[in-house]
Amino acid sequence: MTDNQSTSPSLENLLHETRTFPPSPEFAAQANAQASLYDEASADRLEFWARQARELVSWKTPFTETLDWSGAPVARWFADGTLNAAYNAVDRHVEAGRGDRVAIHFEGEPGDTRTVTYADLQREVSRAANALASLGVASGDRVVIYLPMLVESVVAMLACARLGAAHSVVFGGFSADALRSRIADAEAKLVITADGGYRRGAPSALKPAVDEALAPKEGAPATTVEHVLVVRRTEQDVEWTEGRDVWWHDAVEGADTFHEPEWVEAEHPLFILYTSGTTGKPKGILHTTGGYLTQAAYTHKNVFDLKAESDVYWCSADIGWVTGHTYIVYGPLLNGATQVIYEGTPDSPHKGRWWEIVEKYQVSIFYTAPTAIRACMKWGEEIPAKFDLSSLRVLGSVGEPINPEAWMWYRRVIGGDRTPIVDTWWQTETGAIMISPLPGVTEAKPGSAQVPLPGISADVVDDEAHPVPDGGGGYLVLSEPWPSMLRGIWGDLQRFKDTYWSRFEGLYFAGDGAKKDDDGDIWLLGRVDDVMNVSGHRLSTTEIESALVSNDLVAEAAVVGAADEVSGQAVVAFVILRGEHADEASTDEGSARIEKTLRDHVAKEIGPIAKPRKILVVAELPKTRSGKIMRRLLRDVAENREVGDATTLADSSVMNLIQAGLSSGKSED
Repeated sequence: MTDNQSTSPSLENLLHETRTFPPSPEFAAQANAQASLYDEASADRLEFWARQARELVSWKTPFTETLDWSGAPVARWFADGTLNAAYNAVDRHVEAGRGDRVAIHFEGEPGDTRTVTYADLQREVSRAANALASLGVASGDRVVIYLPMLVESVVAMLACARLGAAHSVVFGGFSADALRSRIADAEAKLVITADGGYRRGAPSALKPAVDEALAPKEGAPATTVEHVLVVRRTEQDVEWTEGRDVWWHDAVEGADTFHEPEWVEAEHPLFILYTSGTTGKPKGILHTTGGYLTQAAYTHKNVFDLKAESDVYWCSADIGWVTGHTYIVYGPLLNGATQVIYEGTPDSPHKGRWWEIVEKYQVSIFYTAPTAIRACMKWGEEIPAKFDLSSLRVLGSVGEPINPEAWMWYRRVIGGDRTPIVDTWWQTETGAIMISPLPGVTEAKPGSAQVPLPGISADVVDDEAHPVPDGGGGYLVLSEPWPSMLRGIWGDLQRFKDTYWSRFEGLYFAGDGAKKDDDGDIWLLGRVDDVMNVSGHRLSTTEIESALVSNDLVAEAAVVGAADEVSGQAVVAFVILRGEHADEASTDEGSARIEKTLRDHVAKEIGPIAKPRKILVVAELPKTRSGKIMRRLLRDVAENREVGDATTLADSSVMNLIQAGLSSGKSED
């Protein structure tokens, strides 16, 4: 293990957790997933996945080959089959007579609502696909989507899929520079955005970031974007580029409501989703169609015990992250679910907003992040107590390991001490849930993802790739290909191999540390590289360091993730100022001004989510004799722990100076 093993105080609890919660006999009797799934999958793994693909996905041309692993580490699943993702998510439900079923209950932050049935969705997606086609989008093209959480966001993704164009959704909180790099890497033909969205009671503009991202920039190639399609949401004034910019309503309202889906091969690209990389350049994670849809539908149905005809499902994620792709757009809609989509934050206009929505729509399955659960804990259990949450029957957790106390609070306060909790481990790269309790089968343990799902092969290994014994810790790896696995990094096959397959021969290394308890159940211990997990968002220290150093004030920077009771990890930065600015930090006023300048700079370069919680100006950074920054020691300081072994430092007195500076420093909320 690396020093990251101790990044969170909750890890200490993992060693002593003995509480268990078996499913109730009533829940187990009605559960979709039974223990026999494990037996079936272990008896013939490939036939198990072939059955899921045949039963949960509709094929235009049935597949005859389940897996081709001859080009490892690039897999081909169900490769000779043809299908369409939008047809699977929408049309087949209408054809089966379920067109009147509600697909989406939309709740805007200001309180506006919209109910969309599967028949409505079919018309909207068809019109949007025709509108995109009229703007020149065709199969194989890439479309960047930069939108708030709206019905149009789901429609836009499905319209791309209907045409066979890969979508690349960029989180609406990212800056123009972050957007520019993603548009350029994907060579996108079209961008879909909005004038803005509502955030904490006020309209938040989006279109200006697109305009800035597409503006000519010295040294950068000309943009490949031909059109910008703009959803009107907040009615803010927007700059307009004639010939390039088109209003969504103008393009869509006049379009035909019939559109024949583009039938694509199972390995046809469905989407690219950019995630932070340790080298500073974002990685375009590529997912294809058939295998991804199979595992999305399988996991959504079994992990959440979905009863499509009666459940109301709500995943609180944003479509800018993979959770929104798999467990808002594709998984639920493939399974014909009725779901809630909410535009805003959990505390706007009041801290009970989520629970008000649960009560209003009688939500029965709720999936959110430990960050949000910890925030709700901080606000107090009297807030959810004001609302009727008795409709809830399954709770889920995603994004990072959940500490046992938050798990217990979630079950007791939100779940009425009766709901199973599914603590799910997966990544952008895995495409769908990989390790999770099954709610009708598993005796749940607070804080543990526990067991690989039927059909998934995961283990914890040591430095020599040997499985660790029960009670041991090491690296989480996946030892067999799975249907929803990434097919590569967009445009960079070698980086894909180097990043995920070079650490252990023949094994996918997820980058996470883990341990097995005495029962062999898996507990996640967080990242083992320099990627931080802030509010469930993976951020690269290298990217933030690069952003800091790009400011004229800064000569050098080191960034660490420090444990934070609300966000999981918070960004803490240590910076050395350029000589001409060093004196500015000698006063409290100057230090505060520098800190604000640099925090705002990081927000502009990367996005507000990456803003350091604290920036400490230092004279030196702790380095080994070879010049490597010892982030482990900085993490000790940032978390107010006794500093570990500093004997390898070129100058061991550096740490005393840094500690003295931190104890007198100011921090930002």
